[in-house]
Amino acid sequence: MVSGRGMDGGVAAGRDPAELPCALGVQMSEQTLERALTHRSFAYENGGLPTNERLEFLGDSVLGLVVTDTLYTEYPTLPEGQLAKLRAAVVQMNALAEVAREFQLGSYVRLGRGEEGTGGRDKPSILADTLEAVIGATYVDCGLDAASALVHRLFDPVIERSAMLGAGLDWKTSLQELTAVQGLGVPDYHVDDTGPDHQKLFRAVVRVGGREFGTGEGRSKKAAEQQAAQAAYEALNGGPEPAGTSRPAAGVAPGIPAQTPSADPAPGDDGAQSPVPDPAPGPGPARP
Repeated sequence: MVSGRGMDGGVAAGRDPAELPCALGVQMSEQTLERALTHRSFAYENGGLPTNERLEFLGDSVLGLVVTDTLYTEYPTLPEGQLAKLRAAVVQMNALAEVAREFQLGSYVRLGRGEEGTGGRDKPSILADTLEAVIGATYVDCGLDAASALVHRLFDPVIERSAMLGAGLDWKTSLQELTAVQGLGVPDYHVDDTGPDHQKLFRAVVRVGGREFGTGEGRSKKAAEQQAAQAAYEALNGGPEPAGTSRPAAGVAPGIPAQTPSADPAPGDDGAQSPVPDPAPGPGPARP
């Protein structure tokens, strides 16, 4: 049986769907599993079979609930805005597609000839939708506890990685927050695209205060803008953050270190720190 990726880098078809529940550690009926793996392109080419879209709808809600509950419980000090950014990073399409690729979900999907011929087995949208359908199918046949356990097995590592991204959770939002703090105005994006409709390449330029601060490229407008926003954020905030270091405090100009209090304040001092004066000039040369 063929599995894995084809010689051209695409995902090969032909894996037995019966292998999937075992790979995921869940049990579901053959009928529910078949429905979860049926893309609309296959259904339309085969007399209007039921598609996986209803299960996808259900699985999206189950995934969102479990991830939201996990974030609320595991990160008790994060404010609502940061929790929302973190959840969006975990459940966005490309993150789901990467999880699906880890167990070669694309090789199980039932696709129509058109999608098969255009690399549909590795399309992020198809992988993400099918993964949500599989989560929905697990909920239907096995209940919320089993579906929750599946989400935790698949997405706890994604949550841990995403929690370490900081500004990288959403570069566009982070850039807008940074430019507001620095009084530079709202970032302005300009996007061009090249190539045929089925294989466009987008190039984004972001300007702040009329100056160009970053560019980016991607297969979608959003990806190009995020890459440009990252470049601009790093340019305005002193470059990429090295491991083990922290960013300057908000409002501190890039490249200018914030002052720190003296370790030994003078007797009677309340701890307030005065600017350190420049050292007095040394004595001039001795007169003859």
